[in-house]
Amino acid sequence: LVLIPIGALFLKALEISWHDFWRLATGPRALAAYRLTFGASFIAACVNAVFGSILAWVLVRYRFPGRRFMDALVDFPFALPTAVAGLTLANLFAPAGWLGQFLVPLGIEGAFTQLGVVIALTFVGLPFVVRTLQPVMEHLERETEEAAATLGAGRFRTFRSIIVPTLLPAVITGFALAFARAIGEYGSVIFIAGNKPYHTEIAPLLIIIRLDEFEIPGAITLAVVLMILSFVLLVA
Repeated sequence: LVLIPIGALFLKALEISWHDFWRLATGPRALAAYRLTFGASFIAACVNAVFGSILAWVLVRYRFPGRRFMDALVDFPFALPTAVAGLTLANLFAPAGWLGQFLVPLGIEGAFTQLGVVIALTFVGLPFVVRTLQPVMEHLERETEEAAATLGAGRFRTFRSIIVPTLLPAVITGFALAFARAIGEYGSVIFIAGNKPYHTEIAPLLIIIRLDEFEIPGAITLAVVLMILSFVLLVA
């Protein structure tokens, strides 16, 4: 299921000469799409790593009215079609939208800008961090923190020496999953990005454009580049 499509893609890529492959992979429009895709994905993954960790901690450590509802909402990006998410976010952050009418006068333009790409990628990537951290936090023994307190450690020392080392591998894993997911995101981004070449055009959209133009070698080249970079990221 996984290896056959990947193998077929690489076999098609071998039909392209190295000179043409390099030319198609490093064209100005392709490089601009790479920068936006990986830059926005990295920022969104960093935001999710921070606020996803806080959200997971609150859901695991505290009991409050509406906690189960909030916990269920974490999975909402999984269930919601990405196109619907993109349309909803675009309407929210548009100049006349519920949020945009207050943010645009402040100079914060969330629709049809690079910021909109980051917003969409943050939305779809949050569950990966939260769901990766929750099981680890649930098995984090509070007795260890209590023992540290009896030995004179303050809250910050306990957090730095006990909690952070335990959770860091899970945070990195959640960050990598959110990063890789954001690189391949398409549906939620195209409706809020504006899709301006060299400015708000992501790499997956450029692949679709190349296919619509019957530029099959160009689409294959971009797909192989994204696949290799995503694989290297997950291995790292």
